[in-house]
Amino acid sequence: MASYREIAKNGLWHNNPGLVQLLGLCPLLGVSNSVVNALGMGLATALVLACSNAAVSLIRNVVSDAVRLPIFVMIIAALTTCIELLMQAFTYELYQILGIFIPLITTNCIILGRAEAFAAKNPLLPACFDGLMMGAGFGLVMVAIGAVRELLGSGALFANMQLLFGPIAANWQVTLFEDYPGFLLAILPPGAFLVLGLLVAAKNLLDEQFAARQPAAPTTAAASRRVRVTGVIE
Repeated sequence: MASYREIAKNGLWHNNPGLVQLLGLCPLLGVSNSVVNALGMGLATALVLACSNAAVSLIRNVVSDAVRLPIFVMIIAALTTCIELLMQAFTYELYQILGIFIPLITTNCIILGRAEAFAAKNPLLPACFDGLMMGAGFGLVMVAIGAVRELLGSGALFANMQLLFGPIAANWQVTLFEDYPGFLLAILPPGAFLVLGLLVAAKNLLDEQFAARQPAAPTTAAASRRVRVTGVIE
């Protein structure tokens, strides 16, 4: 079983769902036109991931292989419904903005993939932590895309944060460019693809630089091997 440190590194960087696995691109690109939308969707996905991994880990030894995947889908669908009802109760306006993407968490391949690849093979705490780290990695990428798109599209950050945090966040908006005309491409779907591509390229560049800084493994001379000679030598 992987250590908690390795699980965190995999979820946040080495095996990040958004930058490495390129999973869950539908919500990643569809609702990441602002920080508040991206953060709301990221939190919902992370909660479902952590809770579904925990539930799958608890039942992993009592569910047969024949019905394993349908059971996993039912667990994910039930948890998604709970998140949907909570958002309707406490963040209704944000729920309306996110729309169909909230119930579509059920079909997010990240969640089912982690349930099958990790939670079904590991104890409760590591499985729950894996779901939390994968969800955090996915959410961070989504928020990063949302921040870039919102900044380029409107010249401001953290607009409408009261939709998620209530009236206390009404004044959290930071305007970086006054009289900014706006860059429409940034908040349209093509802008999401461009920003994601740049983030993936930046991660690959950083990985290459980190690898180049690592000391080279010492090379050892190949040991001499005795050659076996068969037959009779005259």
